[in-house]
Amino acid sequence: NLGKVVRLYVDGSIPNDNPFFTSDGVAAEVWSLGHRNPLGLAFDESGRLWDVEMGPRGGDELNLVQRGANYGYPIVSNGDHYDGRDIPDHYTHPEFSPPAVFWNPVISPSSLMFYSGSEFPDWQGDAFIGGLSSQSLVRIEFDGDSAREAQRFDMGRRIRAVEQGPDGSIWLLEDGRPGRGGNGYLLK
Repeated sequence: NLGKVVRLYVDGSIPNDNPFFTSDGVAAEVWSLGHRNPLGLAFDESGRLWDVEMGPRGGDELNLVQRGANYGYPIVSNGDHYDGRDIPDHYTHPEFSPPAVFWNPVISPSSLMFYSGSEFPDWQGDAFIGGLSSQSLVRIEFDGDSAREAQRFDMGRRIRAVEQGPDGSIWLLEDGRPGRGGNGYLLK
């Protein structure tokens, strides 16, 4: 099931409305495919599932994960292979679902959270992505199925996870820093 989002009930059984339910074996578990390296999954306020995934050499993505959709990896990507060989961009193969947003240069996404708190009312419904190589927190605004990067906060450290606190604040977990025993810090 590499490169796939699977959908199961809590007891491990397979929902009969999965797109490949009538297929043999593990294919019945698949909700969507053609993902490279999903590192964050979150539902928006409308109940739609989104993912952030690390691209190869370039081409990190934010995707609206839809039933039976194929996002094209490794056939398409907005990045290249690590050895420098080209991978065709998404627009060259319209049969694959393109990302809502992609980054090149990369942000190295680590996590995804939709904000619903009252501490920052202007951000309700926006998504936040932790950035590893970008050492940032990225805010995404939405207009229906469309999305765009609205703001990037330079944190000066690799952001491993982003969550909403019970009081509506935004909590960040940074990677451990060299010389500090490998411990990361919770930032609020």
